[in-house]
Amino acid sequence: MPKSEPNPADVASIDAIITASYDSISGPPGERDWSRVRSLFIPGARLIPTTARAGDARLGGEIAPHILDVEAFIARSAPYLEQDGFFEKEIARRIEQFGQIAHVWSTYESRHKADDPEPFMRGINSIQLFYDGSRWWIVTVYWQHESAEHPIPEKYL
Repeated sequence: MPKSEPNPADVASIDAIITASYDSISGPPGERDWSRVRSLFIPGARLIPTTARAGDARLGGEIAPHILDVEAFIARSAPYLEQDGFFEKEIARRIEQFGQIAHVWSTYESRHKADDPEPFMRGINSIQLFYDGSRWWIVTVYWQHESAEHPIPEKYL
């Protein structure tokens, strides 16, 4: 993975790194600043969307984690983000912190255009963070989209 230096403001606090993570993937059609994205994640970090795995008898056709490193996430996401545009914003947050680790439940809404009246998708990001004494790092982002079977609980809105 190419080394990317962070903007110190992006990694100075939990709020800053969460905001930077949403800002770095959001925007109209066009290339994202992938160096900025890389700079938010600790080496070895994982991004884990939940995806449908139809036909997998062990999972009963339910959703399952799809584990990606940062480069695989970029390769998977870049064509969509650059062609269609994507605006994701946080609408609620819950933080638990102990020492140098933090867990953030971040509820989001996604739109194709910034001014779309309604989101096309909502969900929750489960984000694990580490503070190394000088900056925050994203260790893991694990997310699931809302569905009729799995509406977002009121406590996360």
